[in-house]
Amino acid sequence: MPERRTGSRHFISFPIRVEWKDDKGVEIIAEGLTENIGQNGTLIYLPRHLPNVGSKVNITVTEAKATQVTVTAQVLRLERNAAHPQAALMLVGSTKDWEKRVWEYAGQLIAAQKPEELDDWN
Repeated sequence: MPERRTGSRHFISFPIRVEWKDDKGVEIIAEGLTENIGQNGTLIYLPRHLPNVGSKVNITVTEAKATQVTVTAQVLRLERNAAHPQAALMLVGSTKDWEKRVWEYAGQLIAAQKPEELDDWN
């Protein structure tokens, strides 16, 4: 299957809170982790409940006070793997706060990481 996503992503886990209303109008709040972060979206892992495809959700990255930002996103697709359920989200509306406080912050954290040393097998 050809790659449909565009743009680069940072493969980093940040804690997140996701809020949405289900089909009956009941508000659901779930906590999970990001799998990767792009400038205009994210792939997230939610251990219990997943929102419906096409629905709008509010996501808050709760990594640190300096990066805490809430944005609205639309659910593009779901991975209903029982062991690791995921939702792909595309941001809607303004993304400036996301880009600065989440996307750029994630890039800085990754750049600051020390590469793993390879084992010497010889």
